[in-house]
Amino acid sequence: MNKQEILEELRSTLSGRTFDALLPPILFALINAFFDLTIATAGAFVIAAFLGIFRFFKKQNWFYALGGFLAVSFAAGFAYFTGSAANYFLGSLISSAFLFFIALISLVIGKPLAAWLSHLSRGWPLSWFWRKDVKPAYREVTWIWTILLLVRFFIKLFYFQRGSATELAWINTALGWPMIVPVLILSYIYGVWRLKNLKGPGVEEYQRGEQPPWKGQTRGF
Repeated sequence: MNKQEILEELRSTLSGRTFDALLPPILFALINAFFDLTIATAGAFVIAAFLGIFRFFKKQNWFYALGGFLAVSFAAGFAYFTGSAANYFLGSLISSAFLFFIALISLVIGKPLAAWLSHLSRGWPLSWFWRKDVKPAYREVTWIWTILLLVRFFIKLFYFQRGSATELAWINTALGWPMIVPVLILSYIYGVWRLKNLKGPGVEEYQRGEQPPWKGQTRGF
């Protein structure tokens, strides 16, 4: 595994969504700190709309910008009508709890979340993921995610209870893509290594019905 391979995997996973997700909440907190909640709400709404329009006319992937616009509209509107800037980040707190429970449930039922996400993003046969010489790699990565999601939830909850929108903005930013990127890198490295040690077939070998010994999955997780 080389540096170029990891960078290509990250590019295919992240694309332009990182910037679209990070900018509106940071601007919301900064504007609120210097002006008031009304201006901050309007500012977050406008920048989210601008990102969506920009992606659309540049013929770039605007799906995540649209999702960000809808999320910002709800969060900013909720903060405005409740009169609390901290409530802008309530959705992020709820989503953190939701993701934790989804990951935990996937482990309880024996269908790890990491396998589902890989299946959806890569289109590999779902039956391959459930093999005894493949699934442990995805189960272990999902356990890592589950623990990190729980820790992230409690950190966000602590700062949410403090009620500072500025603190919440920076904490949500730090616990967003800046944390997710290294977790994805480590998950990918560990996952490929673990698949190799499990000595199961690679996806293409499985699809061709080849018999052991297999080369295994050498790229992609």
